[in-house]
Amino acid sequence: MQKIINFLDWIGEKIGTAVSWVAALLAIVIGLDVVIRYIFKFTYVWMIEVEIYLFGMMFLLASGYTFKYDKHVRVDIFYSKLSNKGKAWIDLLGGAILLIPWCYVVIVSSWYYGLSSYLIGENSPQAGGLPALYVLKFCITLGFLFLLLQGISHMLKAMQTIFNKD
Repeated sequence: MQKIINFLDWIGEKIGTAVSWVAALLAIVIGLDVVIRYIFKFTYVWMIEVEIYLFGMMFLLASGYTFKYDKHVRVDIFYSKLSNKGKAWIDLLGGAILLIPWCYVVIVSSWYYGLSSYLIGENSPQAGGLPALYVLKFCITLGFLFLLLQGISHMLKAMQTIFNKD
């Protein structure tokens, strides 16, 4: 089980590292857009859409990485007061009852959403906008796939905690 956990965590770490470069690229694009807008008094539609695409990709693709480091939003009413085994039970049951089914629904539905966009060759509705809107739509699928993989790792860690003989 530990090998599976290590492999899933390694995937999450690599994705997080790659997505951090998207954040750096987004900062550069926004900086260029600000300079062009305030010095030259105009902007490009495609540049604004690149910002939107990069932000969307960063937000979606980093969801598993965020989950790995427990930096997601958690409504903590009683979780922090529980023992480690109690937390592990909540993590395991929450993953099995909520996370896995929700990820499955979003992965399947977003796959068809992206595929239909690809098949019709969907582009930006804005004049001068970016082509290939389906790239951003497929990021929904990938983001939830990465979240699912990290969720499985998290559930396996919870199982280790629950069944540890300490």
